[in-house]
Amino acid sequence: MAPVGGTATEFEAAALARRQALSGSSGPLALLRNLRVFGIACFACLGGLLYGYNQGVFSGVLTMTAFKKHMGSYIEDEATLTWNDSKQGWLVSILELGAWFGTMYSGFLAEILSRKYAILVNVAIFIIGVVIQTTAITSSGHSSILGGRFITGMGVGSLSMIVPMYNAEIAPPEVRGALVGLQQLSITLGIMISFWIDYGTNFIGGTGNGQHNGAWLLPLCLQLVPAILLGSGMLFMPFSPRWLVHHGREPEARRVLARLRQLPQDHELIELEFAEIKAQSLFEKRSLQENFPHLQELTAWNVLKLQFVAIGSLFKSRPMFRRVIVATVTMFFQQWTGINAILYYAPKIFNGLGLSSNAVSLLATGVVGIAMFIATIPAVMYVDKWGRKPVLIWGAIGMGTCHIIIAVITAKNQYQWPTHQSAGWAAVVMVWLFVIHFGYSWGPCAWIVISEIWPLSNRPYGIALGASSNWMNNFIVGQVTPDMLSGMTYGTYIFFGLLTFGGAIFVWLFVPETKGLSLEEMDILFGSIGMAEKERERWREVHREVGLDQLVARAGLDVGGDKGVREDMKENKEIEVEKPARANGEAHDEPATL
Repeated sequence: MAPVGGTATEFEAAALARRQALSGSSGPLALLRNLRVFGIACFACLGGLLYGYNQGVFSGVLTMTAFKKHMGSYIEDEATLTWNDSKQGWLVSILELGAWFGTMYSGFLAEILSRKYAILVNVAIFIIGVVIQTTAITSSGHSSILGGRFITGMGVGSLSMIVPMYNAEIAPPEVRGALVGLQQLSITLGIMISFWIDYGTNFIGGTGNGQHNGAWLLPLCLQLVPAILLGSGMLFMPFSPRWLVHHGREPEARRVLARLRQLPQDHELIELEFAEIKAQSLFEKRSLQENFPHLQELTAWNVLKLQFVAIGSLFKSRPMFRRVIVATVTMFFQQWTGINAILYYAPKIFNGLGLSSNAVSLLATGVVGIAMFIATIPAVMYVDKWGRKPVLIWGAIGMGTCHIIIAVITAKNQYQWPTHQSAGWAAVVMVWLFVIHFGYSWGPCAWIVISEIWPLSNRPYGIALGASSNWMNNFIVGQVTPDMLSGMTYGTYIFFGLLTFGGAIFVWLFVPETKGLSLEEMDILFGSIGMAEKERERWREVHREVGLDQLVARAGLDVGGDKGVREDMKENKEIEVEKPARANGEAHDEPATL
């Protein structure tokens, strides 16, 4: 995987100011000024929607009578249609195991095949998995569901890494932040939609023994809709300009960039952004040459080895290992808050809290989706003002408190729910409050933290490591939750509650506040002083080499205290900028289309 961010030097600020002066103001409204960019934003939402829908859809399917009848040995008591808890756990969590595997190969595919073709490959993998699941009605039932969910998980896990990378690289900088917010909202939107589709299809053929197989087949089939839209849209999307530059296809990259921005290839904005992309690619190649000289040639075998060698290098120094601990343990606690226990088993949990009707429990599950979606909005808007650390701590305290209250209510009433319905609804409200606390805190903020703490040259591998921790713990939670709910009952909520409070303590003691910090300040926090300065000097070198300093000088912008850049500008009186390649056969590939 390749980094998609930048640096926080005075020079970068000057380049950013000039680019913004040429392109207009930042923020969500900037999407409306360019329909092509807005189309990319909607495309990003499709990737998030697919991910969110897939996360939520199975919770309702598990409670449907027709589905239980189809699952054979996975049902322990055919008279009461009671699940075998361990097998139910495998049925749910196998998707997360597939997703973990998908994250392992995502960087390799994205670099070798391109972001565009890697997305198409994973959409195909996802569709194959869905088809296997939906044809289970005519085949071996639980085996097809199990295998299909693993294959679907491979596609979801890989897409969850590649789609945001592609959109971050192809979007203009002034709307990149808006895309991040839309991506997070689309995930929670997908979860919400899946819950309400489950609620609606549950009534196909009735909710009892006469329920039609379409009740569970339709929600699973509907996964194909965003997947097909995603795959179809990719056929008309360009390659990532950054990937094209990184692989020596610079004339094509310039044409793609100009077409995306709807500007001539020799426009100042295109020259500036193209030079920034070229500098970023050169920076990464120089970092690769210094850190892994034996892997600098971008062959398929070297790229594959790099994914593991680079991650292994994060464990070799104390400052980097501290960042590893922050990333992996933060993701550990994110999953062990119990959020995916709620998302995967919400109807089962609500049934255990006294909502005996499956329809009512699915209705309550639908409210979970709405609550989480709404709670995510303020986090996207204000997290840069509030800070990461206080949001994580207060979110964990809120979630842990909800868990303990649910445990107390359940302990007192679990054998008398029919006569204590108000207590059951009180526990349900606590579940809703729990997802609200998660939606504004650990949902978005955990991902923000693990993306901010790394030096630029290590960022893609650090994020991959954090994502790997997320999916593996996700798999474990999905596997053990049914047995915990059956064997520990209210103790399940105490267990998750204590771990959630442990997450608050961990953040308080070990996670630094990363809001608004530069790379140099990150180095001070983690004890790797000098690393950012070394990378900064490398940036100066590539800026001079690609002519980016000259472009900024030509615009007459002040670069503040970046002494090396100022001196370079004084020496270079004549501005020589690489001229754009015209469409006269210089490019060796067909132009990308949008």
